[in-house]
Amino acid sequence: MGQLLDGAWIADDEALRHAGGRFVRPQSSFRNWVTADGNPGPTGKGGFAAERGRYHLYISHACPWAHRTAIFRVLKGLDYAIGLSVTHWRSGEHGWTFEPASGVIADSVHGAEYLYQVYLAGDARYSGRVTVPVLWDTKHGTIVNNESSEIIRMFNSAFDALGAAAGDYYPANLRDEIDAINDRVYTTLNNGVYRAGFARTQAAYEEAVVPLFETLDWLEARLAHSRYLAGEMPTEADWRLFTTLLRFDAVYVGHFKCNLRRLVDYPNLWDFTRALYQRPDIAATVDMAHIKGHYYESHKRINPSGIVPIGPEIDFDAPHTRG
Repeated sequence: MGQLLDGAWIADDEALRHAGGRFVRPQSSFRNWVTADGNPGPTGKGGFAAERGRYHLYISHACPWAHRTAIFRVLKGLDYAIGLSVTHWRSGEHGWTFEPASGVIADSVHGAEYLYQVYLAGDARYSGRVTVPVLWDTKHGTIVNNESSEIIRMFNSAFDALGAAAGDYYPANLRDEIDAINDRVYTTLNNGVYRAGFARTQAAYEEAVVPLFETLDWLEARLAHSRYLAGEMPTEADWRLFTTLLRFDAVYVGHFKCNLRRLVDYPNLWDFTRALYQRPDIAATVDMAHIKGHYYESHKRINPSGIVPIGPEIDFDAPHTRG
Protein backbone atom coordinates (compact mmCIF):
# COMPACT_ATOMS: atom_id res chain seq x y z
CA MET A 1 0.00 0.00 0.00
CA GLY A 2 1.10 3.61 -0.04
CA GLN A 3 0.13 7.24 0.00
CA LEU A 4 1.26 10.67 -1.10
CA LEU A 5 2.55 13.23 1.38
CA ASP A 6 2.89 16.76 0.03
CA GLY A 7 3.36 15.33 -3.46
CA ALA A 8 5.90 12.64 -2.49
CA TRP A 9 5.12 8.92 -2.57
CA ILE A 10 5.82 7.16 0.72
CA ALA A 11 5.42 3.64 2.05
CA ASP A 12 2.40 2.88 4.18
CA ASP A 13 2.38 -0.11 6.53
CA GLU A 14 -1.37 0.32 7.18
CA ALA A 15 -0.73 1.61 10.70
CA LEU A 16 -2.13 4.99 9.78
CA ARG A 17 -5.46 3.36 8.94
CA HIS A 18 -6.02 1.73 12.32
CA ALA A 19 -7.18 2.97 15.71
CA GLY A 20 -7.20 0.61 18.64
CA GLY A 21 -6.91 -2.37 16.31
CA ARG A 22 -9.90 -1.19 14.25
CA PHE A 23 -9.70 -0.41 10.54
CA VAL A 24 -10.68 3.19 9.75
CA ARG A 25 -11.48 4.05 6.14
CA PRO A 26 -10.30 7.56 5.19
CA GLN A 27 -12.66 9.98 3.49
CA SER A 28 -12.37 10.59 -0.25
CA SER A 29 -10.56 13.81 -1.12
CA PHE A 30 -12.08 15.04 -4.40
CA ARG A 31 -15.79 15.76 -4.19
CA ASN A 32 -16.82 17.81 -7.23
CA TRP A 33 -19.73 16.72 -9.43
CA VAL A 34 -20.37 16.44 -13.13
CA THR A 35 -23.82 17.96 -13.73
CA ALA A 36 -25.93 18.41 -16.84
CA ASP A 37 -25.32 22.17 -16.96
CA GLY A 38 -22.05 22.50 -15.04
CA ASN A 39 -23.64 24.00 -11.93
CA PRO A 40 -22.23 22.81 -8.58
CA GLY A 41 -23.46 19.48 -7.26
CA PRO A 42 -24.17 18.61 -3.60
CA THR A 43 -20.48 19.09 -2.74
CA GLY A 44 -17.47 20.79 -4.29
CA LYS A 45 -17.41 23.49 -6.94
CA GLY A 46 -19.07 23.86 -10.33
CA GLY A 47 -17.67 24.02 -13.84
CA PHE A 48 -17.93 20.32 -14.68
CA ALA A 49 -20.62 20.11 -17.34
CA ALA A 50 -21.55 16.79 -18.93
CA GLU A 51 -19.84 16.55 -22.32
CA ARG A 52 -18.98 13.69 -24.65
CA GLY A 53 -15.34 12.66 -24.45
CA ARG A 54 -14.42 15.11 -21.70
CA TYR A 55 -14.13 12.70 -18.76
CA HIS A 56 -12.00 9.62 -18.14
CA LEU A 57 -12.62 6.93 -15.53
CA TYR A 58 -9.82 5.05 -13.76
CA ILE A 59 -10.78 1.79 -12.06
CA SER A 60 -9.47 -1.51 -10.80
CA HIS A 61 -11.50 -4.61 -11.64
CA ALA A 62 -10.50 -5.90 -8.21
CA CYS A 63 -12.00 -3.06 -6.18
CA PRO A 64 -15.71 -3.27 -5.27
CA TRP A 65 -15.99 0.53 -4.99
CA ALA A 66 -14.54 1.02 -8.48
CA HIS A 67 -16.65 -1.85 -9.79
CA ARG A 68 -19.78 0.14 -8.98
CA THR A 69 -18.72 2.89 -11.35
CA ALA A 70 -17.86 0.43 -14.13
CA ILE A 71 -21.34 -1.06 -13.76
CA PHE A 72 -23.05 2.33 -14.01
CA ARG A 73 -20.94 3.25 -17.04
CA VAL A 74 -22.38 0.09 -18.66
CA LEU A 75 -25.94 0.50 -17.36
CA LYS A 76 -26.15 4.02 -18.75
CA GLY A 77 -24.32 3.18 -21.97
CA LEU A 78 -21.64 5.79 -21.34
CA ASP A 79 -18.72 4.11 -23.09
CA TYR A 80 -19.24 6.63 -25.92
CA ALA A 81 -18.84 9.55 -23.53
CA ILE A 82 -16.40 8.46 -20.80
CA GLY A 83 -13.00 6.87 -21.44
CA LEU A 84 -11.69 4.03 -19.30
CA SER A 85 -8.38 2.86 -17.86
CA VAL A 86 -7.95 -0.26 -15.73
CA THR A 87 -5.10 -0.83 -13.30
CA HIS A 88 -3.17 -4.01 -12.63
CA TRP A 89 -4.79 -6.16 -9.95
CA ARG A 90 -1.79 -6.04 -7.62
CA SER A 91 -1.35 -3.04 -5.34
CA GLY A 92 2.16 -3.12 -3.92
CA GLU A 93 5.14 -0.88 -3.31
CA HIS A 94 3.92 1.76 -5.77
CA GLY A 95 0.19 1.28 -5.14
CA TRP A 96 -2.04 0.80 -8.16
CA THR A 97 -0.04 0.52 -11.40
CA PHE A 98 -0.64 0.14 -15.13
CA GLU A 99 1.85 -2.70 -15.47
CA PRO A 100 0.87 -4.57 -18.66
CA ALA A 101 -1.16 -7.71 -18.01
CA SER A 102 -4.38 -9.36 -19.07
CA GLY A 103 -7.31 -7.03 -18.43
CA VAL A 104 -5.20 -3.92 -17.84
CA ILE A 105 -6.09 -0.86 -19.95
CA ALA A 106 -3.25 1.66 -20.08
CA ASP A 107 -3.65 5.30 -19.13
CA SER A 108 -4.44 7.00 -22.44
CA VAL A 109 -4.64 10.46 -20.88
CA HIS A 110 -1.29 10.80 -19.07
CA GLY A 111 0.60 7.66 -20.04
CA ALA A 112 1.07 7.14 -16.31
CA GLU A 113 2.95 4.15 -14.97
CA TYR A 114 1.45 4.52 -11.50
CA LEU A 115 -1.97 5.80 -10.46
CA TYR A 116 -0.40 8.23 -8.02
CA GLN A 117 0.98 10.10 -11.03
CA VAL A 118 -2.60 10.84 -12.08
CA TYR A 119 -3.27 12.32 -8.65
CA LEU A 120 -0.15 14.46 -8.93
CA ALA A 121 -1.23 15.67 -12.36
CA GLY A 122 -4.31 17.08 -10.68
CA ASP A 123 -2.54 18.40 -7.57
CA ALA A 124 1.26 18.42 -7.46
CA ARG A 125 1.21 18.82 -3.64
CA TYR A 126 -1.50 16.28 -2.92
CA SER A 127 -1.43 14.46 0.42
CA GLY A 128 -3.54 11.38 1.03
CA ARG A 129 -4.43 7.90 -0.16
CA VAL A 130 -4.36 7.05 -3.85
CA THR A 131 -7.56 5.10 -4.48
CA VAL A 132 -9.84 3.98 -7.29
CA PRO A 133 -12.17 5.00 -8.80
CA VAL A 134 -10.97 8.33 -10.16
CA LEU A 135 -12.99 10.51 -12.51
CA TRP A 136 -10.67 12.82 -14.48
CA ASP A 137 -11.60 16.00 -16.37
CA THR A 138 -9.48 16.37 -19.52
CA LYS A 139 -10.71 19.94 -20.06
CA HIS A 140 -9.57 21.38 -16.75
CA GLY A 141 -6.82 18.82 -16.17
CA THR A 142 -7.95 17.78 -12.73
CA ILE A 143 -9.68 15.07 -10.73
CA VAL A 144 -13.40 15.68 -10.48
CA ASN A 145 -14.22 13.04 -7.89
CA ASN A 146 -12.82 9.85 -6.33
CA GLU A 147 -15.87 8.85 -4.28
CA SER A 148 -17.69 5.93 -5.90
CA SER A 149 -21.10 6.62 -4.35
CA GLU A 150 -21.09 10.09 -5.90
CA ILE A 151 -19.71 9.05 -9.29
CA ILE A 152 -22.51 6.52 -9.80
CA ARG A 153 -25.10 9.23 -9.12
CA MET A 154 -23.44 11.48 -11.70
CA PHE A 155 -23.51 8.67 -14.23
CA ASN A 156 -27.15 7.97 -13.33
CA SER A 157 -28.47 11.29 -14.60
CA ALA A 158 -25.90 13.90 -15.70
CA PHE A 159 -25.53 12.56 -19.25
CA ASP A 160 -29.21 11.82 -19.94
CA ALA A 161 -29.58 14.73 -22.38
CA LEU A 162 -26.49 13.56 -24.30
CA GLY A 163 -27.72 10.13 -25.26
CA ALA A 164 -27.21 8.06 -22.11
CA ALA A 165 -29.27 4.88 -21.90
CA ALA A 166 -32.66 5.09 -20.25
CA GLY A 167 -32.98 4.19 -16.60
CA ASP A 168 -33.10 5.98 -13.26
CA TYR A 169 -31.47 3.98 -10.48
CA TYR A 170 -32.12 6.64 -7.84
CA PRO A 171 -35.79 7.58 -8.43
CA ALA A 172 -37.17 10.42 -6.34
CA ASN A 173 -40.00 8.36 -4.84
CA LEU A 174 -37.58 5.73 -3.48
CA ARG A 175 -34.69 7.91 -2.33
CA ASP A 176 -35.41 7.76 1.39
CA GLU A 177 -35.69 3.97 1.25
CA ILE A 178 -32.57 3.61 -0.91
CA ASP A 179 -30.58 5.91 1.39
CA ALA A 180 -31.60 3.93 4.47
CA ILE A 181 -30.61 0.62 2.84
CA ASN A 182 -27.32 2.09 1.62
CA ASP A 183 -26.47 3.40 5.06
CA ARG A 184 -26.85 0.03 6.78
CA VAL A 185 -25.25 -1.97 3.98
CA TYR A 186 -22.25 0.36 3.69
CA THR A 187 -21.59 0.52 7.44
CA THR A 188 -21.92 -3.15 8.29
CA LEU A 189 -21.31 -5.00 5.01
CA ASN A 190 -19.56 -3.06 2.20
CA ASN A 191 -17.09 -1.65 4.69
CA GLY A 192 -17.76 -4.31 7.30
CA VAL A 193 -15.83 -6.98 5.39
CA TYR A 194 -12.75 -4.73 5.48
CA ARG A 195 -13.24 -3.93 9.16
CA ALA A 196 -13.28 -7.67 9.84
CA GLY A 197 -10.43 -8.53 7.50
CA PHE A 198 -8.09 -5.74 8.57
CA ALA A 199 -8.88 -5.98 12.30
CA ARG A 200 -5.82 -6.35 14.51
CA THR A 201 -7.52 -7.55 17.66
CA GLN A 202 -10.08 -10.26 18.35
CA ALA A 203 -12.47 -7.68 19.77
CA ALA A 204 -12.24 -5.46 16.69
CA TYR A 205 -12.83 -8.46 14.44
CA GLU A 206 -15.91 -9.61 16.33
CA GLU A 207 -17.28 -6.06 16.50
CA ALA A 208 -17.26 -6.09 12.70
CA VAL A 209 -18.20 -9.63 11.78
CA VAL A 210 -21.25 -10.05 14.04
CA PRO A 211 -23.24 -7.09 12.62
CA LEU A 212 -22.05 -8.05 9.14
CA PHE A 213 -23.94 -11.34 9.35
CA GLU A 214 -26.90 -9.69 11.06
CA THR A 215 -27.18 -7.50 7.96
CA LEU A 216 -26.89 -10.47 5.61
CA ASP A 217 -29.70 -12.15 7.58
CA TRP A 218 -31.78 -8.96 7.29
CA LEU A 219 -31.19 -8.76 3.54
CA GLU A 220 -32.08 -12.42 3.10
CA ALA A 221 -35.41 -11.85 4.84
CA ARG A 222 -36.09 -8.69 2.82
CA LEU A 223 -35.48 -10.47 -0.48
CA ALA A 224 -37.90 -13.22 0.47
CA HIS A 225 -40.72 -10.73 -0.17
CA SER A 226 -39.22 -8.43 -2.79
CA ARG A 227 -37.55 -9.10 -6.14
CA TYR A 228 -34.97 -6.39 -5.45
CA LEU A 229 -34.16 -4.35 -2.37
CA ALA A 230 -36.58 -1.51 -3.12
CA GLY A 231 -39.15 -3.18 -5.34
CA GLU A 232 -39.49 -4.85 -8.71
CA MET A 233 -36.59 -3.15 -10.48
CA PRO A 234 -32.90 -2.80 -9.50
CA THR A 235 -31.83 0.49 -7.98
CA GLU A 236 -28.56 1.97 -6.82
CA ALA A 237 -28.95 0.05 -3.55
CA ASP A 238 -28.88 -3.30 -5.36
CA TRP A 239 -25.74 -2.51 -7.35
CA ARG A 240 -23.92 -1.18 -4.29
CA LEU A 241 -24.68 -4.47 -2.53
CA PHE A 242 -23.90 -6.62 -5.59
CA THR A 243 -20.20 -5.79 -5.79
CA THR A 244 -19.68 -7.00 -2.22
CA LEU A 245 -21.77 -10.15 -2.63
CA LEU A 246 -19.93 -11.05 -5.84
CA ARG A 247 -16.64 -11.14 -3.91
CA PHE A 248 -18.00 -12.73 -0.75
CA ASP A 249 -17.38 -16.45 -1.21
CA ALA A 250 -14.30 -16.01 -3.40
CA VAL A 251 -12.49 -13.63 -1.04
CA TYR A 252 -14.21 -12.43 2.09
CA VAL A 253 -15.15 -15.82 3.55
CA GLY A 254 -11.56 -17.04 3.61
CA HIS A 255 -9.23 -14.07 3.23
CA PHE A 256 -11.16 -11.75 5.58
CA LYS A 257 -12.45 -14.50 7.92
CA CYS A 258 -16.11 -13.65 7.24
CA ASN A 259 -16.91 -17.34 7.47
CA LEU A 260 -19.95 -17.71 9.71
CA ARG A 261 -21.94 -18.45 6.54
CA ARG A 262 -21.29 -18.24 2.79
CA LEU A 263 -23.32 -16.36 0.20
CA VAL A 264 -24.50 -19.68 -1.25
CA ASP A 265 -25.96 -20.52 2.16
CA TYR A 266 -28.47 -17.67 1.68
CA PRO A 267 -30.99 -18.84 -0.97
CA ASN A 268 -32.48 -15.40 -1.65
CA LEU A 269 -29.21 -13.46 -1.66
CA TRP A 270 -27.55 -16.05 -3.88
CA ASP A 271 -30.51 -15.97 -6.29
CA PHE A 272 -30.45 -12.13 -6.25
CA THR A 273 -26.72 -12.03 -7.00
CA ARG A 274 -27.10 -14.34 -10.01
CA ALA A 275 -30.02 -12.28 -11.29
CA LEU A 276 -27.94 -9.10 -11.27
CA TYR A 277 -24.86 -10.80 -12.71
CA GLN A 278 -26.93 -12.09 -15.63
CA ARG A 279 -28.39 -8.72 -16.60
CA PRO A 280 -27.08 -7.48 -19.97
CA ASP A 281 -23.38 -6.54 -20.08
CA ILE A 282 -22.80 -6.93 -16.33
CA ALA A 283 -20.71 -10.11 -16.54
CA ALA A 284 -18.25 -8.22 -18.75
CA THR A 285 -17.49 -5.90 -15.81
CA VAL A 286 -16.42 -8.85 -13.64
CA ASP A 287 -12.84 -10.17 -13.66
CA MET A 288 -12.51 -12.80 -10.96
CA ALA A 289 -8.80 -13.30 -11.70
CA HIS A 290 -8.18 -9.62 -10.91
CA ILE A 291 -10.39 -9.83 -7.82
CA LYS A 292 -8.70 -12.86 -6.28
CA GLY A 293 -5.24 -11.84 -7.44
CA HIS A 294 -5.54 -8.44 -5.80
CA TYR A 295 -6.66 -9.54 -2.36
CA TYR A 296 -4.43 -12.58 -2.01
CA GLU A 297 -1.31 -11.04 -3.58
CA SER A 298 -1.56 -7.47 -2.25
CA HIS A 299 -2.42 -8.00 1.43
CA LYS A 300 0.88 -9.41 2.64
CA ARG A 301 0.06 -9.00 6.33
CA ILE A 302 -2.97 -11.25 5.89
CA ASN A 303 -1.55 -13.63 3.26
CA PRO A 304 2.27 -13.43 3.41
CA SER A 305 2.79 -16.23 0.88
CA GLY A 306 0.83 -14.46 -1.83
CA ILE A 307 -0.66 -17.78 -2.88
CA VAL A 308 -4.01 -17.36 -4.66
CA PRO A 309 -6.45 -20.20 -3.96
CA ILE A 310 -7.84 -22.12 -6.91
CA GLY A 311 -11.39 -22.25 -5.53
CA PRO A 312 -14.12 -21.96 -4.78
CA GLU A 313 -16.02 -22.76 -7.97
CA ILE A 314 -18.94 -20.33 -8.21
CA ASP A 315 -21.52 -20.56 -11.00
CA PHE A 316 -22.97 -17.08 -11.41
CA ASP A 317 -24.60 -18.26 -14.64
CA ALA A 318 -26.80 -20.82 -12.89
CA PRO A 319 -30.53 -20.14 -13.46
CA HIS A 320 -32.25 -17.78 -11.04
CA THR A 321 -35.91 -17.19 -10.20
CA ARG A 322 -36.16 -13.39 -10.21
CA GLY A 323 -37.53 -12.86 -13.70
